[in-house]
Amino acid sequence: MMVISNKPLQFILAAFLACIPLASFGSTTVDSIYVKTEAANPVHGSHKELNAHEEKEFNASELINSHIGDSHDFHIADWNGHPISFSLPVILWTNNGLTIFSSKEFHHDNTGHHVVSANGQEFVRYNEVIFYADKFEKLTEEEKGAFNFEARPLDFSITKNVFSMLMSAIVLFLLFSAVARSYKKNKMAPKGLAGFLEPLVTFVRDDIAIPNIGHKKYAKYMPYLLTIFFFIWINNLIGLIPFFPFSSNLTGNIFFTFVMALITFIVTTLSGNKYYWKHILLPPVPKALYPIMVPIEIIGMLTKPFALMIRLFANITAGHIIILSLVSLIFIFKTVAISPVSGAFVLFMSVLEMLVAALQAYVFTLLSALFIGQAVEEHDHH
Repeated sequence: MMVISNKPLQFILAAFLACIPLASFGSTTVDSIYVKTEAANPVHGSHKELNAHEEKEFNASELINSHIGDSHDFHIADWNGHPISFSLPVILWTNNGLTIFSSKEFHHDNTGHHVVSANGQEFVRYNEVIFYADKFEKLTEEEKGAFNFEARPLDFSITKNVFSMLMSAIVLFLLFSAVARSYKKNKMAPKGLAGFLEPLVTFVRDDIAIPNIGHKKYAKYMPYLLTIFFFIWINNLIGLIPFFPFSSNLTGNIFFTFVMALITFIVTTLSGNKYYWKHILLPPVPKALYPIMVPIEIIGMLTKPFALMIRLFANITAGHIIILSLVSLIFIFKTVAISPVSGAFVLFMSVLEMLVAALQAYVFTLLSALFIGQAVEEHDHH
């Protein structure tokens, strides 16, 4: 009898326990942090003016952007005016080499005021982008962007989206490891988790892979198609759960969808047979039209992954924005009278988003299989 090792599960449990100390209560005390402050002692002005200045007006755009964007920590809740957060490791490649510290060192500042000293250098965080402190002071608002690599180190941090991606990979590993063990023990009809996942695997095979790639070559691409289907679907569902350790908007991140589409493009390009490349470089049209048709065919190769990238990004992000906008109506109108209407629409959109989560995983997998099928298609000669 084959004995299944439980070492992977022990490693995952140990890694999770090691991350528990990263959960921290945000405080206003500054340990090794140098805080830049400005003179803020008003000489004139009444107490009412100060209170009005302290009470920050609700900004729906900030709420929405903070949710759909990436961050270096998870904001869990607020307790007695102090934020409770789960801090993630900041991993930077700087002028002095590799630098690692916890994101709690920024003390929840995202405006570039708190300066963190690490490895003989000073850093600030502005809109979730980490800059060198000395260079940040000289930047204009237009220059404080993520692509200003002269003023910022290379950021390889475990952000909220990266954490979610790793978590979903672990979930997939545990799910299909359990299914594999179930099939080894039970040679008859699948039960439990295996009984739930087998129809989905069969659906990907019979309704996506075989019709688009063909009976002869579909098996070669089944591992990839199954991976992207379940990976995208699980991450779509994770983004719908509004509490830690979920709530990240991974599949609504344009960089994530770009990489997923790029992988499909690479697989399709490397799988292309001579008929596929002949159709692109020597299309079946009069040679006089080659200067027009060849560029069009090449552009068509690039628009396919572009459509994959934009479709997944736009649909997932739009759903999150709509739900958060409906919730924001309660705070915009400053009355609970709007809450029944807002809550009803939020419930409806949440149920609809669960359908969209599965639908977008299906569409991405279907189009990937379609593009691969076009690349490996054999032309019969009569």
